Amino acid sequence: MSLLRIAFVSLAISAHGLFAHSLFTHSGAQAAQPLSQGSTVPEFSAPNQDGKMVKLSDFKGSPVLLFFYPKDETPGCTKQACSLRDEFAEFKKLGAVVLGISRQDQASHTEFRKKHKLPFDLLVDSDGKIAEKLGVGTMPLIGLHKRQSLIIGKDGKLLKFMGDVDPSTHTKEALETIRTHLAETK
Repeated sequence: MSLLRIAFVSLAISAHGLFAHSLFTHSGAQAAQPLSQGSTVPEFSAPNQDGKMVKLSDFKGSPVLLFFYPKDETPGCTKQACSLRDEFAEFKKLGAVVLGISRQDQASHTEFRKKHKLPFDLLVDSDGKIAEKLGVGTMPLIGLHKRQSLIIGKDGKLLKFMGDVDPSTHTKEALETIRTHLAETK
């Protein structure tokens, strides 16, 4: 192997190492700080699956479950979304709004929503700025949102930040939190 080739390979390995180090140490996953319970959830707007802009303030006066999920059509995300779909009538009975949000585009959300008959909006956060603003983590290297949820009270304040969501218990936990909130605010 020529000296020039060895130098090039060494340089490439060093550059790769620095790149990988930067991904691990400067990733959004490390920097995201969840909002604290009782704090006002910052305003945001995002397009839904139909391209209509949706603002958090549109739902003032209603509890909101804002669930961040990694990707349309993955097993865990489908399980979570379908569980919320199956209990959607209960959320509606409580006057609560359910909103999903991930980095996929409108077309992906439209197809996911249609295929699984999801009755709630799926919002597009393609650049991850909403997740960052709300303290939702990002998976290192792949940049997808972590499976985390915010349950927001009728007054726009954070009731609960669910940091490590289990798709099989998420819906039940969210409904319990909303019921408790509504009982306390009567």
